[in-house]
Amino acid sequence: MDKFSFVGNADVNSIEHLFQQFLKDPNSVDESWRLFFQGFEFARSNYETDGEIPDAVKKEFQVIDLINGYRQRGHLFTKTNPVRERRTYSPNLAIENFGLSSADLDVTFQAGAKIGLGATTLRNIVDHLEATYCQSIGLEFMYCREPEKINWFTEKLEPSKNRTNFTIDQKKQILKKLNQAVIFENFLDKKYVGQKRFSLQGAETLIPALDSIIEKGAELGIEEYVFGMAHRGRLNVLANTFYKTYKEIFSEFENKDYDDDSLFDGDVKYHLGYSCVMPTDTGKSVKLTLSPNPSHLEAVDPVVEGIAKSKIDHSYDGDVKKVCPILIHGDAAIAAQGVVYEVVQMANLEGYTTGGTIHIVINNQVGFTTNYIDARSSTYCTDIAKVTLSPVMHVNGDDAEALVHAVNVAMEYRQKYNKDIFIDLLCYRKHGHNEGDEPRYTQPILYKAIAKHPDPRKIYVDKLLAQGEIEAKMAKEMEVQFQNELQDRLDDAKEIKKANVSHFLSEYWGDVRKSTPADFDASPKTAVSKAQLDKVAKAIYTLPDEYDFIRKIDKELAKRKKMYEETNQLDWGMCELLAYGTLMNEGHHVRFSGQDVERGTFSHRHAVLKVETSEQEFIPLNNISKDQKGQLRIYNSLLSEYGVLGFEYGYALSAPNDLVIWEAQFGDFNNGAQIIFDQFLVAAEDKWKSQNGIVVLLPHGYEGMGAEHSSARMERFLQMCAHENIQVVNCTTPANFFHALRRQLARPFRKPLIVFSPKKLLRYPSCVSTKEELTKGSFVEIIDDQKANVKDVDTVVLSTGKIFYDLDERRDEMGADNFAFVRVEQVYPFPRKQIDAILKKYKNAKNIFWVQEEPENMGAWTFVLQQMRDTSIDVISRPPSAAPATGSFSRHTSRSEILFENIFKYAKVKA
Repeated sequence: MDKFSFVGNADVNSIEHLFQQFLKDPNSVDESWRLFFQGFEFARSNYETDGEIPDAVKKEFQVIDLINGYRQRGHLFTKTNPVRERRTYSPNLAIENFGLSSADLDVTFQAGAKIGLGATTLRNIVDHLEATYCQSIGLEFMYCREPEKINWFTEKLEPSKNRTNFTIDQKKQILKKLNQAVIFENFLDKKYVGQKRFSLQGAETLIPALDSIIEKGAELGIEEYVFGMAHRGRLNVLANTFYKTYKEIFSEFENKDYDDDSLFDGDVKYHLGYSCVMPTDTGKSVKLTLSPNPSHLEAVDPVVEGIAKSKIDHSYDGDVKKVCPILIHGDAAIAAQGVVYEVVQMANLEGYTTGGTIHIVINNQVGFTTNYIDARSSTYCTDIAKVTLSPVMHVNGDDAEALVHAVNVAMEYRQKYNKDIFIDLLCYRKHGHNEGDEPRYTQPILYKAIAKHPDPRKIYVDKLLAQGEIEAKMAKEMEVQFQNELQDRLDDAKEIKKANVSHFLSEYWGDVRKSTPADFDASPKTAVSKAQLDKVAKAIYTLPDEYDFIRKIDKELAKRKKMYEETNQLDWGMCELLAYGTLMNEGHHVRFSGQDVERGTFSHRHAVLKVETSEQEFIPLNNISKDQKGQLRIYNSLLSEYGVLGFEYGYALSAPNDLVIWEAQFGDFNNGAQIIFDQFLVAAEDKWKSQNGIVVLLPHGYEGMGAEHSSARMERFLQMCAHENIQVVNCTTPANFFHALRRQLARPFRKPLIVFSPKKLLRYPSCVSTKEELTKGSFVEIIDDQKANVKDVDTVVLSTGKIFYDLDERRDEMGADNFAFVRVEQVYPFPRKQIDAILKKYKNAKNIFWVQEEPENMGAWTFVLQQMRDTSIDVISRPPSAAPATGSFSRHTSRSEILFENIFKYAKVKA
């Protein structure tokens, strides 16, 4: 068979292998191949002469090539665009391009068995392939590397010509949801003229599709759906999929103030989240969650995945078939926003997999005002799917039944293989970017076509009328009845005095209250018993005898054992692990991810140990005791900040009693996730009443290693602080870090914790704590100078972080005793009461300085100045700079010396 190189897409070697299998055992190959080979053998035995295979048999392979051509490239020649002509691709699927001709159309070919027809004419084969692959649905799946998946699609879709024969009741349900979608938008058009709502008009078939996907998923075992989508069509989805009452939605158009205190500002109606429990037609009950989102397109994607993963872990014991994430994208955004790639790359990773996401793209063919040909280089906006070899179904948005069919297939695929699948919903946008925008400025030809184009409801009604499956009277009654219902709910909405916004995941947050300013006057007790500490410590440095770990690990753990059992000088890494272990001992899970976090960027953590010969993993903290309830779920992440931080934030949203941590490899890497910080961590409680207890570790400190990785940009975080929205700490002792971590779960409320964690101090001899500091007390916002003699102090120096150690050592070298070096361990909420108490103590002080390593225009200084503007505080720092630090170690050293000279010129040295 090697001579048949023209088979091309059919893969001659694979066919040869299958043929040899068939010869040995006909039942060992798939039925369609068995039927083909039986016909082939018949032809060969009856017609082959002189070792040559006749043209009739060669043409069988050419027909197989044609079949595979449709499977691979049929999506390029579909009728999927409702409002304009598709681009032309060459070569097309004409039979002549496969070595066939019109003379072959009425010839019978055994290859028909490959598509479920059996032996039949080429004409029938072509008609069947056209109906299956080139109508309202285009299918990309042949790049899947697993033959089982390819066979699943061909066996499922080819016999039925890639369509579902819906019952009359099913068609009426599709019409009902289309009716709701279209009439809802038309109603808002009339009642709220010009108001922004980012309508679904042009893509209303999404609503019956979501209705069907929820029903199909429930049949297949799904109990919860987590949705993420941007603003386009969101109100329609809330009203007609989530059944948020029309009254509530209309009240948001009335621009009412919020029924809450003045510190809650809320958000626009098309950003809000929602959750509900919905009965299905089969009598089951499913939970639906729509995550709130900002205007930053696709930013919600990783958050949704994190929420779903948390639900899977906590409520369903890891069963991914119970929870399904559904992400609804825009065409311009999915093609151009980098976070989509980050999220797609998470799909099959152990720490982030959610068992397959169904991606639905509302493909308006325009982004804001930008035409699709200017919005991407790829053929399709969904080409990102090929990263994970995920199938894509391109669907004409005017064909409601085709879309419902496609999403049902997608759901079956997701549940069978637990992998991502994409639906590209080709549609249009009736208005401009918003309802007050003029799209003809930039798309005059397209919008002439759209202006004449009937809505999907009318198209479907006309289709059903033509088929005799509904009466015109029924369609009209359905329309009028729904309009009347909307008008009644609008009248009710006008009576609402105040708008109300609740936490979209309130079921998880019932025991968590809102914080008050008084909550931050002092930290709660977070000490642990000596017995508990001993138990955790032993687990940290005790290894099972049956594993061989690398010698360096043995040495590291021997050091930990010595520091705990002999020297009582616990370093940063030991106290960090003790914090996690004690929380786990109390029943809390700890989830931790980031780049290289298992070992730690600076090799200080070693939370996961590898067996040298097999790379089998051993996690000491998961072996504290046989009956421990809390688990450490720690994962080295992909090289992502934006996506991973969004994922961990989402995970923490539905896990308020877990300690959820993201660590940047270096602190300045946080700028790669700036959108998540800006839109979610610091603002979500203010916008959406969404508390979150995530911990963010940002290695920070000036060691003369250059502008990169010196600064985690504390100034940026402090600029965003208001109303106790986040906590910012820069601890100088391992014990205080221990208490800061434990404090996250000790309080009756949750706030994100930003930790400017050290690099130098991880192994600095002076930066140690004792066991006693962990078995008593709590987090200390301010650490006073233990060496200062109050009556001698005339200069009080406030600082945060590791610079304290440099100051303290220089003071000891000089013998200067007129300084009090006060450590501000928590920069926000700013501990003004504690600072005032300390300043009052040093009543002889003539000078008060804020000292920092960072340039004057960076670090905490400008924030501290705002907080202490009524005092005579001044700053000593490096001069203002555009870059965080110098790239020269020599210059770093000289600038550090100038910094210390500026401080210690106030020194008084006793003779």
